[in-house]
Amino acid sequence: MSTNIIEKLYEILKQRKGADAKESYTASLYAEGSEKIAEKVLEEAQEFVDEAFLLDNTPNDQVVQRNIRAECADLIFHMLVMLAHHDVPPEDVFAVLEERFGISGYEAKTKPEAIVIKE
Repeated sequence: MSTNIIEKLYEILKQRKGADAKESYTASLYAEGSEKIAEKVLEEAQEFVDEAFLLDNTPNDQVVQRNIRAECADLIFHMLVMLAHHDVPPEDVFAVLEERFGISGYEAKTKPEAIVIKE
């Protein structure tokens, strides 16, 4: 699998912005706006967490392992839809992660300016 799948998917999602909402699921999300996209992100996040809790009890269950991967993919997809809706490229998110690299989570909580992109 390509390490650039996020960028490839983002490019396709941007192309869907001009598609007919009756013919494209992604275009239908764009047509409904941020509220609908956020609803989907939250739904997928909950499904991902539910599968994680199941794994706590059944760590070797291959069905649950498959399900958590699928739910994570759904969550990432819908997060990318929101980013594309607002023209925020994934590279900008990666830049934030790069800036945070090597900064303790505890330090980031006490110094939130350490994790904010400055313009």
